[in-house]
Amino acid sequence: MSKFFKFEKFGTTYRREFMAGLTTFLAMAYILFVNPSTLALDGIEQLPEGVTRIDKGAVFTATAIAAAVGTLIMGLFAKYPIALAPGMGLNAFFAYTVVLGFGIPWETALAGVLASGLIFIVLTVTGLRTMIIDAIPPNLKLAVGAGIGLFIAFIGFQNSGIVQNSDATLVQLGDLTAGPTLLSIFGIIVSIMLMAMGLKGGIFYGMVLTSIAGMVTGLIAPPAGFGEIVSTAPSVAPTFGAAFTHFGEIFTIEMLVVILTFLFVDFFDTAGTLVAVATQAGFMKDNKLPRANRALFADSAATVVGAVVGTSTTTSYIESTAGVGAGGRTGFTSVVTAGFFILALFFSPLLSVVTAEVTAPALIIVGVLMASTLKNIDWDQFEIAVPAFFTIAAMPMTYSIATGIAIGFIFYPITMLLKGRGKEIHPIMYFLFVIFVLYFIFLA
Repeated sequence: MSKFFKFEKFGTTYRREFMAGLTTFLAMAYILFVNPSTLALDGIEQLPEGVTRIDKGAVFTATAIAAAVGTLIMGLFAKYPIALAPGMGLNAFFAYTVVLGFGIPWETALAGVLASGLIFIVLTVTGLRTMIIDAIPPNLKLAVGAGIGLFIAFIGFQNSGIVQNSDATLVQLGDLTAGPTLLSIFGIIVSIMLMAMGLKGGIFYGMVLTSIAGMVTGLIAPPAGFGEIVSTAPSVAPTFGAAFTHFGEIFTIEMLVVILTFLFVDFFDTAGTLVAVATQAGFMKDNKLPRANRALFADSAATVVGAVVGTSTTTSYIESTAGVGAGGRTGFTSVVTAGFFILALFFSPLLSVVTAEVTAPALIIVGVLMASTLKNIDWDQFEIAVPAFFTIAAMPMTYSIATGIAIGFIFYPITMLLKGRGKEIHPIMYFLFVIFVLYFIFLA
């Protein structure tokens, strides 16, 4: 095993790789509870007509399976200390834009995730990935990430009760004296303290402490005993294979926009994560990542697996830097992380104590982290600032990641042409301009 992963070359040991794998798992374990809560639209009482709520237990199992399989492929095939799981932002788009906003059944949305994963595999194998990535201007990539961060944070504030509906002003400050809202505020403060102290897995530990506080104060019903903490994994039967049976429903303009958004966000989320982790670990050579196609294949294969078992797009996690910081340098780190995700399958009863108020702080903190890309946008160039701002602002204001991307991608070629910078616009951007204009004409 040590020869397969080249421990000697990277100057590492089994113990160091194991601790790195555990560190990565703890840093991203929150997704096991946040993802089911997000996809099941916890906190949303009324769903669109004809739309049912996805089974939360099945999503928990699907999340663990997708994370374990994707991370294992990354470790054994690409041999990188990078873990994968259903992506934050992508799950919010799936739930709040596609299902809640468009009124598309979750079964059809899963078919869209499957299609995006299959397309991603083709693009990776053929090498078209690089061409498409290069076509999107860096500033718009940054804007999409920041916009998703604000959107996720807004959902967190909403689920916590800190922000609530107002007929006069659309939104207003909620009742900060309400028990569930106070619990979320406690979670936000604790999570911020843990993250500010540099504790690995601060988001996860913040959720644990918030759940405990909720049980102590009587806001959350505690498990009766050990039997309600450990059990067999929930069945994935309610979601397994739905992506196949509803695949024929994806051939519409609306679903084309959905699939493009899944593909676009996963594209750059993965690319950014791979570069960040590889740079920290010292893997980059001549500004290029060795075995990049293998890493991207692992990512796209995990998306396909996740869609089949019943979860939104699976992607590489920036939390992998926690494991690299702990000394992880080989794929064995990923193998260890995958093992912990498999072990986590037996703790599904904890879903009952991880309520919307408990996951809300995690959404807000992740939003803070994603919004950090705002500093790298060229705000002093008006032709860049306009589409970037519209992309960022439209996501939370329209409650739709797809709408934010569409508005930004429409204004980009317009402002660039008016500035006389038409030669800098890639032909693919004109294609996307037409697609998104048609989207607003026929669907918005």
